[in-house]
Amino acid sequence: MIKLTVLYGHPVDPIAFEAYYSSTHMPLVAKIKGIVKAETTKFFPEADGSNPAFYRLAELYFSNPEALQKAMASPEGAATSGDLANFATGGVTVLVGAVD
Repeated sequence: MIKLTVLYGHPVDPIAFEAYYSSTHMPLVAKIKGIVKAETTKFFPEADGSNPAFYRLAELYFSNPEALQKAMASPEGAATSGDLANFATGGVTVLVGAVD
């Protein structure tokens, strides 16, 4: 299994981020064929009240590297990747790895 991880930095406007993320971005993700499983996480503040290192996390699972490549090269995958600039004002870090 292959996992694509997206780490979102803290957005300029968290309320706008959340509205866009749920109503526009995640529906785009749902259109990508080949995703076996998708999970998202919104992080809590640290014990001292400070911001965590990242604001949000998305994890998309694929059966193999070829499925990931095909999915992300599709029009749906390209639209989803291209959409990041519309709301991810805190930046994104994307990682891909094999799940043990």
